[in-house]
Amino acid sequence: MAYRAQKEITPQEVAEQLSRGKDLIMLDVRESAEWVEGHVEGAIHIPLGELMQRYHELDSAEEIIMMCRSGNRSGLACELLSEKGYMAVNMKGGLSKWTDINKLVR
Repeated sequence: MAYRAQKEITPQEVAEQLSRGKDLIMLDVRESAEWVEGHVEGAIHIPLGELMQRYHELDSAEEIIMMCRSGNRSGLACELLSEKGYMAVNMKGGLSKWTDINKLVR
């Protein structure tokens, strides 16, 4: 896998875009137990371990914001999807830096 500089976005930028009503495609790659504890409203859930079997469920023509707890797994997911031709953006800092409680589903 060749390294590519990843496009990044902050959790605050994502929350701001959502509050303005922008439609975002967000993919949460955390494990199911983490997802149940709370996730961003409207996000799609595909655990990182299932991503290579399920990436075809995503639209390769749309930019996808990848998220996890800290930004590490989502960074790896960005690399994996980028290799498949997807436009993946890593939410740096992950959900541990998320501050907009109104956009979380529990």
